[in-house]
Amino acid sequence: MVPSVCAGQLLIAAPDLGDPNFERSVIFLLDHDGSGSLGVVVNRPTELPVAEVLVPWSGFSSSPDVVFSGGPVGVDGALALAAFDSVPAALGSRPRGWRPVIGGIGLIDLDSDPEAVRQDLRALRIFAGYAGWGAGQLDSELSQGAWVVADSLPGDAFSPRPDRLWGDVLRRQPGDLRLLATCPADPSLN
Repeated sequence: MVPSVCAGQLLIAAPDLGDPNFERSVIFLLDHDGSGSLGVVVNRPTELPVAEVLVPWSGFSSSPDVVFSGGPVGVDGALALAAFDSVPAALGSRPRGWRPVIGGIGLIDLDSDPEAVRQDLRALRIFAGYAGWGAGQLDSELSQGAWVVADSLPGDAFSPRPDRLWGDVLRRQPGDLRLLATCPADPSLN
């Protein structure tokens, strides 16, 4: 049975997922519909400071203030995920280039003026690349058990400890799913 999936949820890589691009990854799903799915890996920081590639957004991004590897597709481009203290659309002052995903979290156009959103901006993360699936591809992977689907908490996509996010998200899942967090990186060493 394929679990239902929607934008704003997390995909947690199963411990035995064989693709090195997604080993122990946590993906924040941006879109999921009949034409395909799109998300960003939220637990893969690079060592590249935001200040070296996007000067206007330097100092706005959440700690660690580095570009994250969002996935293997479109690595020459950047996406920005932003969280606002209040949902901009509800305020009637939706920032230029803002596209909500869930609640106060959504994508923001990196060509917009960061000063225009400073007051309400709670968190920001910059991603090089993204994860993408064609029509039915993610559903197929879900039916094979490659991913665990979980509801996201508001801070997951902006975790200050992205290295711990995979285990942290699994530990809060119900039943036997939480046991996956204890699986060693190399099961042969167990």
